[in-house]
Amino acid sequence: MRFEDLEVWKRSARLSADIYKELSGLKDYGFKDQITRSGLSIPSNIAEGMERVSRAECVKFLLYSKGSCGELRTQIYIGMDIAYIEKETGKKWISETEAISSMLGGLIRAKKNRNP
Repeated sequence: MRFEDLEVWKRSARLSADIYKELSGLKDYGFKDQITRSGLSIPSNIAEGMERVSRAECVKFLLYSKGSCGELRTQIYIGMDIAYIEKETGKKWISETEAISSMLGGLIRAKKNRNP
């Protein structure tokens, strides 16, 4: 299966692009760099994992992606608290990271339990 066909990859890539667009004018470059990197890491690690040959390597990169999802959610909460991210936008992104994380969990389980 191609990573481009995975709904979790499509949603995470869209979320990453949304974060870049929404925060393009933010002058706190440290925060902007960190949150955009964690957002970009999610679809990137899905793609890298799906391109790996071994199941173990695939799962490892999917786990990295899931971890980045938690990192991104944390940064969104902080961004909302310090008024870098509007509450409604932040809530939408939080909901999307939760959905993506859940989808990744299902994909990881499926990859682990698949017969070789």
